[in-house]
Amino acid sequence: MLVQRLVLLAWVAALLLPVAVQPAFALQPPPARAMTASPQPAIPQPTAPQPGAPEQAAVVEQLRLRVPAAERQAWLEAERGSWGPWLERREGFLGRDLYWDPAREEATLLIRWASRAQWQAIPTGELAAVQERFERIARQATGRSRGNPFPLVFEGELEPQ
Repeated sequence: MLVQRLVLLAWVAALLLPVAVQPAFALQPPPARAMTASPQPAIPQPTAPQPGAPEQAAVVEQLRLRVPAAERQAWLEAERGSWGPWLERREGFLGRDLYWDPAREEATLLIRWASRAQWQAIPTGELAAVQERFERIARQATGRSRGNPFPLVFEGELEPQ
């Protein structure tokens, strides 16, 4: 079920980003499964979550940032030093995927949340503090003295189906 949802999420991202997108981190493909012919299409059946299996996201936060090719590593460094550790401590955070589109020189971040309420309950002051840390690390890594080297170009949310 999780693999189906991830495939759907990748399909949605492909529709939104019609050019080739490279993952920011190398991802391993899922193991191949044997396919058997079926006389009728299979209807997905609801299943109970397996112990230790990741929780299903109720909402996915989608962000796109302007990330020039020459500064891609600086962006990843700023993410690892700010948003990454902060998100890991947030209640309701399930995980995130970072992608980089070389044709558009944009990063796409897909952040999975257990509930929209948990995501929206984050105080704006906390968000501002983490964003400031991100920008400070980014400026240091890019050699800039002010501003945000990786401005936000889009934000939205996706609901898994």
